Amino acid sequence: QVQLVESGGGLVQAGGSLRLSCVASARTFRRYAMGWFRRPPGKEREFVAAISSSGSTTYYADSVKGRFTISRDNAKNTVYLQMNSLKPEDTAVYYCAAGVLTATQTTSYDYWGQGTQVTVSS
Repeated sequence: QVQLVESGGGLVQAGGSLRLSCVASARTFRRYAMGWFRRPPGKEREFVAAISSSGSTTYYADSVKGRFTISRDNAKNTVYLQMNSLKPEDTAVYYCAAGVLTATQTTSYDYWGQGTQVTVSS
């Protein structure tokens, strides 16, 4: 069982930056691929970014490519999402997830955090 706790969300103006963190409880954290997803108001959950267990491979949604960066520190059991040049359409609840595969589909992930709210004002 893996417990995930996100933090770092908040209210920011368009063009600003936030860094989300997700701390995992498992000692086997380094074996898991990690993903960030988001659920905008009134919409389905969507893929944002993913990183392999070693950190050598990353994937991004087209909508965030060049603005967001996913990274991980296996010594701290933590995955990060650095979000720059934020736009109002980035407003959503952001979730981190852990799974075996580095994937873009929600169904590929076995464990999920509770989410953290990010609100970008125009």
